[in-house]
Amino acid sequence: MADKRIGVLLSGCGVYDGAEIHEATLTLYFLDRASAHVIVMAPNIPQHHVINHLTGEVTNETRNVLVESARIARGQIRDMATVTADDLDAIILPGGFGAAKNLSSVAFDGPNARVDPEVSRLLLAMVAAKKPIGALCIAPALLSKVLSGKGVTLTIGTDEGVAGAIEKMGNRHQPSNADAIVIDSANNIVTTAAYMCAASIGAAGEGIEKLVNQIMKMV
Repeated sequence: MADKRIGVLLSGCGVYDGAEIHEATLTLYFLDRASAHVIVMAPNIPQHHVINHLTGEVTNETRNVLVESARIARGQIRDMATVTADDLDAIILPGGFGAAKNLSSVAFDGPNARVDPEVSRLLLAMVAAKKPIGALCIAPALLSKVLSGKGVTLTIGTDEGVAGAIEKMGNRHQPSNADAIVIDSANNIVTTAAYMCAASIGAAGEGIEKLVNQIMKMV
């Protein structure tokens, strides 16, 4: 059988303004261990803002989501505008504030958030094709907005504010810990809290490994 083609959607490089690097790297690592053919992608758009990860302060810089994501992908990355559901057997979205600031406005607008049109296009196409979707950390909130009113079951851990936003979007939040995954079998969606709950890279990795393995089983 040909390698399973798994997309990984990044949102920049760095937890506070892009993709969470540990989550992204662990996802790529476990996919490689599972012999997946990985297609890393990101939208070719400006970041919402740039954060100095040493001080936590906003800097007077502009950066591009695709260019920054290429750091994690070691340059092997595609503009997601060139990717269709036909290219993929499944897709996984690592977390980090980039998912809620760049790929969507969940960080600012909660249940009234907008989602980048290319992100919505691809995720809706994956759902229509009944192909599995995995989402980590805050990324399930973005997925909830794309699938507003669909009654999907997701987890972001135990954060009551984000859980409430998911419920207001017409979906269901299931509390969980970092070492757990939540499977919505009817919709082929798997989510894990990762750094929404995890206190260490090892703890985040437990849930991420389970999510990757479950996505590979569902393909």
